[in-house]
Amino acid sequence: MSRAATRAIAALIAAQVPHEVLRYHHAADQRAFGAEAVERLAGEGPNGVRPEQIFKTLVVAIPHGLAVAVLPVPAKLSLKAVAAVLGVPKAAMADPEAAQRATGYVLGGISPLGQRKTLPTVVDTSALGFDRLLCSAGQRGWDVAVAPADLIRLTGAITADIQAQ
Repeated sequence: MSRAATRAIAALIAAQVPHEVLRYHHAADQRAFGAEAVERLAGEGPNGVRPEQIFKTLVVAIPHGLAVAVLPVPAKLSLKAVAAVLGVPKAAMADPEAAQRATGYVLGGISPLGQRKTLPTVVDTSALGFDRLLCSAGQRGWDVAVAPADLIRLTGAITADIQAQ
């Protein structure tokens, strides 16, 4: 068996979770990573996924550490909702360098799977409405399609409504 390309893929293989890796050309000057994934992967093509089926992984700072929020790319994160779910008084977007250090991934390639350090994770409940969702596979231009239940199980996530209204 060959070595997995990323820690996220290695985690899926180790857990024997069915998955599909979807790759697209990442434009080096692109900084709207989620929007780029939606542009490249959503639509009527062979992938057949809707934009709200492609999820972004955001790292948030909470008192005494970091946590992860996973929600559809088109949605905006409610920091207040994440804080409430995690039982902390507040949450803010994490410093990019801290997010990269904690997860072991670069911005635009942060996956909820196979992170260097296990962080508290919240997955938006909208994930449960799909048979599969896409999230970063741990590298810019790589996504992985996985069943929401498998993502939740492997990350030890809580599910909650974390989209801003």
